Amino acid sequence: MKKNVLVAQSGGPSSAINATLAGVVEQALMNGEKVDKVYGARHGIKGVLEDWIIDIGTPLSAPAALTGLIHTPSSALGSCRFKMKSPADDPACYKTIFERLRQYNIGYFVYIGGNDSMDTVNRLSVYAAENGIKDIFIMGAPKTIDNDLFGMDHSPGFASAAKYIATSFAEIWCDARVYDYPTITIVETMGRHVGWLCAASAVARAAGDAPHLIYLPEVAFDKQKFIEDVQEKMKTNTAVVIAISEGIHWADGTYVCEDASNVKVDAFGHKQMSGAAKVLEGILGDVIDCKIRCVDFSLMQRCAGHLASSVDLFESRTLGSISLAKALEGVSGHVSVLNRVSDNPYRVAYSSVPATTIANKEKAVPREWINKRGNDVTEDLVRYVTPLLGGVFGSDLSAGYPKHVTLW
Repeated sequence: MKKNVLVAQSGGPSSAINATLAGVVEQALMNGEKVDKVYGARHGIKGVLEDWIIDIGTPLSAPAALTGLIHTPSSALGSCRFKMKSPADDPACYKTIFERLRQYNIGYFVYIGGNDSMDTVNRLSVYAAENGIKDIFIMGAPKTIDNDLFGMDHSPGFASAAKYIATSFAEIWCDARVYDYPTITIVETMGRHVGWLCAASAVARAAGDAPHLIYLPEVAFDKQKFIEDVQEKMKTNTAVVIAISEGIHWADGTYVCEDASNVKVDAFGHKQMSGAAKVLEGILGDVIDCKIRCVDFSLMQRCAGHLASSVDLFESRTLGSISLAKALEGVSGHVSVLNRVSDNPYRVAYSSVPATTIANKEKAVPREWINKRGNDVTEDLVRYVTPLLGGVFGSDLSAGYPKHVTLW
């Protein structure tokens, strides 16, 4: 008997997460002998609990619709940050979820998300196994611009965000260097605990000198060394451009941004941060007399579909397709992954790993890819990132502006 597919998205959006969704839908449509309908849950697992489930197979059955979805940034199904408790602590939650899956005759559930979302995949698949549920297969499809997922060379969504960051730094340098008086530009990228996004700014040096300094959360931030670094760069540069991760922290573990404002905490206990650049502006303003400007890329890092990486979109779509293909084969509790085979030519191999290898873990930038002083990255990091950026493959701009797909 045919079963239905359910897919949902969770966590922070990206420019490639809808390509993963498109891959799931595409795989479902190609397997009509096993799959009847394709449903989407709005706002992640919360949508399953609340019965916010919609038909997405019908509106996405046309190739043009799938192509449009691939080029649409952010989460077309909506997202959530919902922390599931254990079955012992919240049995009603699990009971409701599996009753909902039965209600819609779901045989295959693909959850697209990052570390915390893979925890949901693991919890649901373990619950199913422990309760003798053998006809519902649950797979994870990875995504996160932070690039902190274990078990894979890089995370879907990272490449597009890295491309936006590198491009923007190259353009900021074009602007900053035109003046005949000294200036400092401090640019803040996302990155709570890991600095992959900020590190990607180094790729911009292929087009200019910036950034001159790069600071990541992997190395404790030192105020005096920072001042000395900037003063040294100003001896040979009229304009100095600095890249920092939002999560840079002092030696005691306190975030630099906490010096600026109260930091709120989300459902997973993650501090919601920004403002480190303003703190550093104040520090430099006390000792250096020049124009200092702060730039915070904020949401543009993850929704700039016009600069999406062709490599990222292709790989994200493929991982979505593989996630459902694995579920159709009877695999459950796994996450589809990719790992690099070679840099030149750039090639990857696809497989899947248990969700337990990814859930609630973070992969940091290797310390050996950061220089000894902690104010720059090495060429190994640049070689790692560069093949991921791809060519021009952003939003469809044939009408002079992006055209996006909406599902609800």
